[in-house]
Amino acid sequence: MSHIPCTYPPTGEIFDKIPISTPEDVQTAHKEMARAARIWGKKPTHERVRIMRKLQNLLVDSLDDITKAISRDTGKSRQDALAETFVMIDVLSYYCRNAEKWLRRERVGRDLFVFKQGYVEHRPWGVVAILAPFNYPFNLAMVPAISALLAGNTVMLKPSEATAGTGKLIEELFQRVPELSPFIRVLHGDGSTGAAMIESVPDFIFLTGSAPTALKIQETAYKHLIPTAFELGGKDPSIVLEDANIAEAAKWSVWGAFFNAGQTCMGVERVYVLDGVYDEFVEEAIRITKQMRMGHTLRAESPYHLGTLTTPRQVEIVDEHVQDAVQQGARILVGGRRDGMFYEPTIIVDVTNDMRIMQEETFGPVLPIMKVKNEAEAIRMANDSEFGLGATVWSDNLRRGERLARQLEAGTVVLNDAISQFAIPTLPFGGGKRGSGTGVTHGKAGLMTFTHPAAVTVGNTPHPLDIATFLRKPGQYRWMKAVIQFVFGTTLEQKTAPVHEILRDARAGSSLTMLAHKVEDIEPAQKNEQHRAHKTKLHEMSTSSTLKKLAAASALGAISALAFSLLRKGDA
Repeated sequence: MSHIPCTYPPTGEIFDKIPISTPEDVQTAHKEMARAARIWGKKPTHERVRIMRKLQNLLVDSLDDITKAISRDTGKSRQDALAETFVMIDVLSYYCRNAEKWLRRERVGRDLFVFKQGYVEHRPWGVVAILAPFNYPFNLAMVPAISALLAGNTVMLKPSEATAGTGKLIEELFQRVPELSPFIRVLHGDGSTGAAMIESVPDFIFLTGSAPTALKIQETAYKHLIPTAFELGGKDPSIVLEDANIAEAAKWSVWGAFFNAGQTCMGVERVYVLDGVYDEFVEEAIRITKQMRMGHTLRAESPYHLGTLTTPRQVEIVDEHVQDAVQQGARILVGGRRDGMFYEPTIIVDVTNDMRIMQEETFGPVLPIMKVKNEAEAIRMANDSEFGLGATVWSDNLRRGERLARQLEAGTVVLNDAISQFAIPTLPFGGGKRGSGTGVTHGKAGLMTFTHPAAVTVGNTPHPLDIATFLRKPGQYRWMKAVIQFVFGTTLEQKTAPVHEILRDARAGSSLTMLAHKVEDIEPAQKNEQHRAHKTKLHEMSTSSTLKKLAAASALGAISALAFSLLRKGDA
């Protein structure tokens, strides 16, 4: 059996080996989860919440074990690991408080069908496949997993192979909740394991990862018509206006760039500073960066500001971006050196917006700073990206900051802070551009991602007085037209058209009667067969039930339309 080595990034020591799930394991897991979905999905929401509260209780009791596993897997401090866990438990608690209300079936307007009632039910997809990344291996695996479970799905979860030790811990935590463990399977492995999960044809796929991985998944998903949600990368801009608190802007921009060694999808990846405060901002950013300590310890209390990068490939990408920028004229003011899995916190200036370091996701402790003439140029540069995950605006004028925030092409924007939007469980988190994906976590939308709406209409057999029932009969064109004109007309002329038609019909009937009387006054000698036929036809037309029905239909249509309009307003 093949195994995944669990490597401690600061030293390269292998501290564990995790068996890789085989394709057969994946198929078995899918079959088990498909059967279990019929049980779990039928449990009342309050019952699922009760069981998830047991998981929450276990997580709070296991904080030290969780942070040790994350720190050892990633090279981040135990405190940073605790922050990751904090946000995850906060989301779980928030969902447990609100799931029953959000997932309850909703009564909606009946519209045309007066004697029926419509409802929307939020139903689970079934078996959800979740593929998690390495940068926040606990949070970004657990949040979609608990969201899917609370919504009534069963789960196949694949943690990142780069942080397999955390994946093993997640599996053990779920196994320690007997009422929950039958409804989730944790599958360990690399890309081939993930491919096997997708090929097993789950009912829904959720990925947190890169665009290339999403494209591969989408090919298979498209073939099987599997719905997907992707939370992808970011190249988040930060705009510093001249009226900002520059000391605070520099302090928290540096923190937002270097937190988790820069491996944060909504971290600060590029800064645009207005000309008038550029020098002050750069000077302050340099001062703060020089005070930061780099290192790692597995002790709970760490003196270090940032640890290692998690994978060797990520170290290479960061260095490639820095060296590419330098070769094109950029200057490194602080840092810029690698030491094993560590990369010094780096400040780089004289960058241009077409450099890789300004366009591609660096995902490391590097802060490129660019001078701009005005806020219009800052917005243009910030939006000049295929990514649109997050953004930051720094200004003491909150109204001005909000105005700029509305112009930024990003799924999340924060004023006068960095990264904090991810830690607010009530806010949805997801991309605003194709490069950052279509998936949403957190907030109500994050839970509802794992459901699909089902429409249910309740009522007895069609009632003869129901407008919709009338419209099913042949010969109701005039009546249906009257309803459309009165209810959906956008002008007074359109809404009153049915009344005008009634009046025209009445006038037409009167004229036909008068003409028929004139025919009766013609001399007997002139009353040939053609005149008699004409007279008979005119009498039939003037007294026909057809004409009366048309006039009555128009009147009834106007009345029904009025009732229909009032009902629609009431339902709304």
